Amino acid sequence: MNTVRKTFLSIVILLVVLLCAAVPRLQAEDLDRCQRRVAHAEHELHEAIEKHGRNSRQANHERRELHDARERCWRERHQWWDEHEHRWHTDRD
Repeated sequence: MNTVRKTFLSIVILLVVLLCAAVPRLQAEDLDRCQRRVAHAEHELHEAIEKHGRNSRQANHERRELHDARERCWRERHQWWDEHEHRWHTDRD
């Protein structure tokens, strides 16, 4: 019985260590995903402006998409990526 408890305790400790090691990596992946989403939306906006003009329907659609991507980052991480400055913002401006 004592061996079973030691084995169980060892497994629990191992799982806790693995979980603690995985959490920062998952958070980094979330930031990367968020950053890529915003960068893609920014690129699509620039493409729409070049192709259809600054005040076109397509450019306005891509502006909304960019806004939505930034809002999603804000909701998930309380940060948003600025592709022009290549940095994260923690203020909601």
